[in-house]
Amino acid sequence: MLPLDVLDALVKGQLKRRLVTIPEGYTLSQIAQLLEDLNLIEKKGFLQKATSPDLINSLGLSQLAGPTLEGYLFPDTYHLFREVDPEEVIKMMVLRFKKIFNSDLAQRAPELGISEREVVVLASIIEKETSLSEEKPLIAGVFHNRLKKKIPLQSDPTVIYGIKNFNGNLTKEDLMRPTPYNTYLKVGLPPTPICNPGKESLLAAIHPASVPYLYFVSKNDGSHYFSSDLEEHNRAVLKFQKYPRKK
Repeated sequence: MLPLDVLDALVKGQLKRRLVTIPEGYTLSQIAQLLEDLNLIEKKGFLQKATSPDLINSLGLSQLAGPTLEGYLFPDTYHLFREVDPEEVIKMMVLRFKKIFNSDLAQRAPELGISEREVVVLASIIEKETSLSEEKPLIAGVFHNRLKKKIPLQSDPTVIYGIKNFNGNLTKEDLMRPTPYNTYLKVGLPPTPICNPGKESLLAAIHPASVPYLYFVSKNDGSHYFSSDLEEHNRAVLKFQKYPRKK
């Protein structure tokens, strides 16, 4: 557009911006679907850009990200125009990620014995395990303890991420299915993030609580019960999962 055309469009208010909120914990596919549902970007085009090696390299993430930008599209509220270029949206979200996950945070990773990439992977798991701010450092502490002791993380969200077209019902067969994301069968972290974590989860991954816990189980109210040994954990499972208290 010529400068006068741009000025005319601004005066007439033809460029209408929309506030779009990307929820914490959304996957790359969910973000693409959300933008398509809002008639802003086609899902297919967004996914193509988010998996483009050239774009990933141009963003300086070739050594940090995996084959996609999963984990690096920061969940936040953005001002977007209708039919905006997907590449511009992706750059905007990655820039926001870099502002949050800055050099000060990244420098702490070696102190914990993990890489910057592993911090993002761990943060994505924490994001999926709990939505409670106060629990995130505790969940992080459990996973850091398990990583140090070489105990499988046994995280359901990682297993789910590795199942194509997951139907919402996690079975024992799923837990025994060998995929790169099955942390019941594999020791250590999965190969890539499993969602796009928010600031609290990133901070928790880099600043885990100093706790002796190795286990946690859902209390069916959004919170979790934490245990230091298997015997205590099994009692908690019986109490909160197999024989939950009736309301």
